[in-house]
Amino acid sequence: MNINFKPNEDRILVEPIAAESKTASGIYIPDTAKEKPQSGKVVAVGEGLKDKPVTVKKGDQICYGKYAGTEITIDGKEYLIMRNSDVLGII
Repeated sequence: MNINFKPNEDRILVEPIAAESKTASGIYIPDTAKEKPQSGKVVAVGEGLKDKPVTVKKGDQICYGKYAGTEITIDGKEYLIMRNSDVLGII
């Protein structure tokens, strides 16, 4: 998947991984009760800052804070753009 978007500085573009719609016991969760996704796949990476390089790369699956990033739509698909420092870890 190629996206015509290049994040600035230490920002990354993330495709959120959808939350589960069913519990382990088989109960379906309505959209209004679902948690915001807290993991996603890195789609694009900025070049970093001179003193702070970006620590993730395209294709990494990451974990981030519940309210991290800004939601944007590119070609009809929802993404998050966030700073490298918003990433809690690589899964």
